Amino acid sequence: MTIHEYGADREKVIVLIHPSVVMWDYFENVIPLLKDKYHLIIPALPGYDEENPNEDFTSVEEIADNLAKWLIEHKIRTIDTLYGCSMGGAIVLKMIAEQKIIIKNAVCDGGITPYQLPWLITRFIAVKDFLMISMGKIGGLGLLEKAFSTDEYSKEDLKYIVKVLHFISYKTIWRTFDSCNNYVMPKNIPKYEGCLQYWYGDREAKDRAWDIKYIKNHFPDTRFINFENMGHGSMASLYPQKMVRRLEVIIDA
Repeated sequence: MTIHEYGADREKVIVLIHPSVVMWDYFENVIPLLKDKYHLIIPALPGYDEENPNEDFTSVEEIADNLAKWLIEHKIRTIDTLYGCSMGGAIVLKMIAEQKIIIKNAVCDGGITPYQLPWLITRFIAVKDFLMISMGKIGGLGLLEKAFSTDEYSKEDLKYIVKVLHFISYKTIWRTFDSCNNYVMPKNIPKYEGCLQYWYGDREAKDRAWDIKYIKNHFPDTRFINFENMGHGSMASLYPQKMVRRLEVIIDA
């Protein structure tokens, strides 16, 4: 796992964790808006790291643990704001539940929560997700253009996804969806003393209903923020200025 770091001499720390089927440069439009003001840390997750092409995705649990270890080894025991989108949001939830480091604020943007379903059903879901993404890997741009709404994602955005799909392994695809849907949280999740926000777009509200219910049950003090005319995982790539404004309000509060 390669860690990309900016503004190491700045006081306040922001950690950004990317979603699946993208790489750390998913935040390329956000980085210039934050790097001169904050200590910005962005991990390139295993399986999605071009600098380590032979690595496969491991698990939400292992990545959360390794990221916490890296921060502690680099004498960073407090994060001012931890942000994660989709798969990254799952890692955020795991980190705030484990409480290995102090996290003052956390943003779970369309974050995936573990299914509370019988094991066999989770296998069917994992196979379905694996086949869907694998078809995108095989079908390339033509298939993605049919699958994604062109009014939200440009052709260049879809070409980027094709590039990532060609790069990642089938093992990474399987482990990503299996782990994000079935990662293990503590049996009794300790109360999170920081500020947790759960972001989601109105276009994904139905898909996130299960996740929102889980968050309400296990993190009852969470603030839920719904964004109009937005889908899943589109904040950093399509609305970076809005994202940065929101993060600055949180971190400077």
